[in-house]
Amino acid sequence: MMPPKMMMLQFLVATLGVVSVLGADQVTLQAENLLDSWLEAETSYALDGILNNIGADGAKAIGGNAGIVIASPSKNSPDYFYTWTRDAALTVKTLVETFIKNEDPILQTKIQEYISSQAYIQTLSNPSGDLSTGGLGEPKFHVDKTAFTGSWGRPQRDGPALRASAMIAYANWLIEKGQSSTVDSIIWPIVQNDLSYVTEYWNSTTYDLWEEVSGSSFFTTIAQYRALVEGASLAQKLGHSCPHCDSQAPQVLCFLQSYWTGSYILANFGYDRSGKDANSILGSIHSFDPSADCDDTTFQPCSARALANHKSVTDSFRSLYDINKGISQGKAIAVGRYSEDVYQGGQPWYLCTLAAAEQLYDALYQWDKIGSLTITSTSLAFFQDVYRSAKEGEYDSSSTEYKGITAAIRTYAEGYISIVKTYTPPNGALAEQFSRTNGSPLSASDLTWSYSSVLTVSAARKNAPRASWNSSPSFSLPRTCSPSSAKGPYAPATNTSWPVPKCAPNSPVKPTVSEVFLVGSIPALGEWNTKSGAVGLEANEYSDDAPLWYGSVTLTPGTEIEYKFIIKKGADGEVVWEGGSNRKFTVPRDCNVVNATINDAWKS
Repeated sequence: MMPPKMMMLQFLVATLGVVSVLGADQVTLQAENLLDSWLEAETSYALDGILNNIGADGAKAIGGNAGIVIASPSKNSPDYFYTWTRDAALTVKTLVETFIKNEDPILQTKIQEYISSQAYIQTLSNPSGDLSTGGLGEPKFHVDKTAFTGSWGRPQRDGPALRASAMIAYANWLIEKGQSSTVDSIIWPIVQNDLSYVTEYWNSTTYDLWEEVSGSSFFTTIAQYRALVEGASLAQKLGHSCPHCDSQAPQVLCFLQSYWTGSYILANFGYDRSGKDANSILGSIHSFDPSADCDDTTFQPCSARALANHKSVTDSFRSLYDINKGISQGKAIAVGRYSEDVYQGGQPWYLCTLAAAEQLYDALYQWDKIGSLTITSTSLAFFQDVYRSAKEGEYDSSSTEYKGITAAIRTYAEGYISIVKTYTPPNGALAEQFSRTNGSPLSASDLTWSYSSVLTVSAARKNAPRASWNSSPSFSLPRTCSPSSAKGPYAPATNTSWPVPKCAPNSPVKPTVSEVFLVGSIPALGEWNTKSGAVGLEANEYSDDAPLWYGSVTLTPGTEIEYKFIIKKGADGEVVWEGGSNRKFTVPRDCNVVNATINDAWKS
């Protein structure tokens, strides 16, 4: 057996300069940056929270197979220690988007393990059927990749569509990197099965996003439309075809229009609630295409329909929760699933509140790209909530009105994140819900979907690049919708052998002792022993312009560490610790990565 490859990990830390008293202007600026600082820290915590919930080595997914995304480590009141096809797909899509930005090999490994796990899960016979008889619509499985056979709301037909979209996002990245053969042999067979399920069952009854009512769901339909469009495009890139994608996509889009009531999106057909539901905001976010105009047909975030719906849905919670009382119209509030909700007492959800912010950030992105915004009679009430003098018309991005309106909407979006910040515990842990009376965390702890929503809203807030899915149809919208269907093909995906790069061992580097030290949680970093185990950092490149200390240690790929910097002062070695919580890092597993560098600044 080959010994594990070692990796040189380089640490760089800049020291503080002269400490000065903050002036009034600086204090104001510091207050404005509080949300930035919190969100940056929470995003890091959220990514760790997701990875902790993925088997086989996730700290809170013990017993889960490799690549299995658990909904939550909570095993009672409620028991969420399962893998839901929907939740897992949405989470992995977020990981793919994060990976594309930084190409972190740890994330790539998790993505590949997930894809491999789904190839197997697709073949499992379950209460919804088997591979070719409806089994892909089974909502959840045990974490050891066995079928859940208890009573449940099944089938749930958004799962296959969402899983296809998550895998297609990674497949497109691989194709750009010249790895089409890997996509063709491993990913396409899995995606093709999911697309076949969508084309066959898109017009069939389904349980909704919240697994409570059976009928037709806006979120499911819009996810199905996106999957068919993306699937047809992927097939073409690989030299295949998806004729059923092409034949069914127009009909799915046609049916999607029926959810529009004239003033808001009806979240579901088939029951007697109002239909004002965060389902529709989440659907609009999922439909977001950075290259699209403000298209009502696909309910883009900046479309008049989506904005009117945003107001209708969020307003339905405005007087519902005690923690929202006293917050005026046009200001952010806590958002739940739907106003009639009684599950776990009917509380606000972290992910729903963040979704309200994310739609607004997406809209801001689209307006800036287009270079203008348009206010119609449909969207006027939304705009007047946040900018009272708003009037119908088109406003160029250079106009005073445009700048005032978009600034007000950005402030509105920031408010939703501030709500979540207010009701997030100091340690950053996100449950499923928070109390409608006092904001304390409730229901399932460490909800994976809550953490995923932090990553997606943070990316939207930063205008992080996201791939277009060509949402604008290349076909004419049918005048009359047809309840059509197209079956197959289905076949087990048997190849899960990902290409493995060859690795060469790396020689360790001996650190040099200096006045700035690194100490941490593992033996190589002294196991927090500041006297004999701390790693000294070198200062031979220090200057007033670049006050830099550096050093390196050699660690095994995959090692998880916590660490801090310290200064030893005087002959007796008095220890001064940097401020803040412990820093965290996981050594990349990618064999192509020999050296990894961490750039840190001393925290006062």
